[in-house]
Amino acid sequence: MLMKFLVIRFPLCLLALSWTVWAASSWAQEVWPNRPVKLVVSSSAGGGTDMYARLLSQALGDAFKQQFIVENRPGASGNIGAAFVAHSPPDGYTFLVSANTALTINGSLYKNLSYDADKDFVPIARVVGPLVLVVPQGSPIKSVQALIEAGKKDPAQLSFGSAGTGSTTYLGVRMLEEKTGAQFLHVPYKGVAPAYQDLLAGQIKFMLPDTASSLALVNSGKLVALASEYKTPSFPKLPTFADVGLSGVNTHSSFSLVAPSATPVAIVQTIHQSLNLLAQNKAFSSKLQEQGLMTEIIELSALAASMRLERNEYADLIKRNRIEPSD
Repeated sequence: MLMKFLVIRFPLCLLALSWTVWAASSWAQEVWPNRPVKLVVSSSAGGGTDMYARLLSQALGDAFKQQFIVENRPGASGNIGAAFVAHSPPDGYTFLVSANTALTINGSLYKNLSYDADKDFVPIARVVGPLVLVVPQGSPIKSVQALIEAGKKDPAQLSFGSAGTGSTTYLGVRMLEEKTGAQFLHVPYKGVAPAYQDLLAGQIKFMLPDTASSLALVNSGKLVALASEYKTPSFPKLPTFADVGLSGVNTHSSFSLVAPSATPVAIVQTIHQSLNLLAQNKAFSSKLQEQGLMTEIIELSALAASMRLERNEYADLIKRNRIEPSD
């Protein structure tokens, strides 16, 4: 059989080792990465997914001495970017950076997706962070209790923005409704960035975005944070939902790096190991913590299993609440 081998040069943090794997083709040697690598982001610029992708771009570029270019392909609750990567050549030069929307939610929400998140992708790394309930500065809503009371007094009148029906920024509010009996008016957007614009302008009344994208607006005083799922270094004094009597409201977001499923195992493992080591680097972990994010340092098989469990939990939520896509 004619053979070709792929040489993967490990970054310095992996002791500058090189790993050789074999694949059927012709006699030739190919070094990975020998050209720029594309990180496709399934949402618009300015959101938490985009911020995570840009941290990855810099970290992986420094580690592998090659460009890792961020390319935003937003729309359809992340389906556009996810489908693009799912159908891209599995050669180690195109990856997807996505919130859990496209990876663990949309399969239960959309009937005719052109990709299967479980079969078409292999997970490499993931970070998680709590969603934060926020209102504009000057809002009459000063607490979670006041928000819930308003949602009960005038059902479906108090408006909130989200990154689309399949996003955690929407499903998190549905969890609040399910827990409290309040009802709110949903206004979907193509990403959190345009939703923030309307929130700051007073066109919508509240949001439940990820910590990463809301942090600067809260710190600047433009938004006021009311609560989150759990405490983080970003908001150490912010009450949790359990603190205000809403235990069991698990409103978090995750951002994942995944590859097309047939991507060479050696490439997937190399990036995974590199990011696990970087997560233990104080400089890199501090950048993540500044955005309210934490890396899950687990084996690839455990990461895949965790994502399948999350997929099942969201499927149950969507079925219970008869949620259908709005886009």
